[in-house]
Amino acid sequence: MPILTQTARRILGSCAGLLTQDCLLCGASSGASLICSACEADLPQLPVRLCPRCALPTPAGEICGRCLAKPPHYDLTLAALRYDFPLDKLVQSFKYGHRLALAGYFGRRLAALLVGLPAELIVPMPLHPLRLRARGFNQALELARPVSKAWRIPIDRQSCQRIRHTPAQADLPWRERAANIRGAFQCSADFTGKRLLLIDDVMTTGASLDELARVVRLHGAEQVTLLVLARALAPA
Repeated sequence: MPILTQTARRILGSCAGLLTQDCLLCGASSGASLICSACEADLPQLPVRLCPRCALPTPAGEICGRCLAKPPHYDLTLAALRYDFPLDKLVQSFKYGHRLALAGYFGRRLAALLVGLPAELIVPMPLHPLRLRARGFNQALELARPVSKAWRIPIDRQSCQRIRHTPAQADLPWRERAANIRGAFQCSADFTGKRLLLIDDVMTTGASLDELARVVRLHGAEQVTLLVLARALAPA
């Protein structure tokens, strides 16, 4: 029995060594994690006081003037982190470097934001078929999977489609993005009375998410919450 125990320990030790890896940000050993604890602690955080509608900073966490003047089609925005260095590099590695292992890490951070929030259906931001074919996967759908698993909320990946192949929002000036995305989505479902969770990786102006929210509202959605990994702070 002692011999078997020693052998088992050696095997487990060897397996543990195989599971260790280097941090994607600094290269130091991060054990079984993609990012070491030091780099994770340094990820850019959002301010504590945010507009509950759009997740931009406000003095006391009140609804911002922009959302009061022109209310968006969504009710609430939950964002895990601020879109800034070095998170931007991780997101780009996830989307364009095909590091799909990051989806689980990011998705768990998103799932942690949903405590106490009722939602009945997840709608990931759709990609146009041409962009989906070029990239090989929809990053919003990959982020949605861990959230769905954690909270047992079904994902609807078919009802909302992107029907216009528009220039990438990131390539356009902020002021042009709303016009660029107008009419880009089509919905075939009846969402009457449903509380929807729209998921995307990065929210900059919020134009794409607001347009998607507008479309699902037209199809009866009662409540629309945005869940995003990273929120970019708007320029002055």
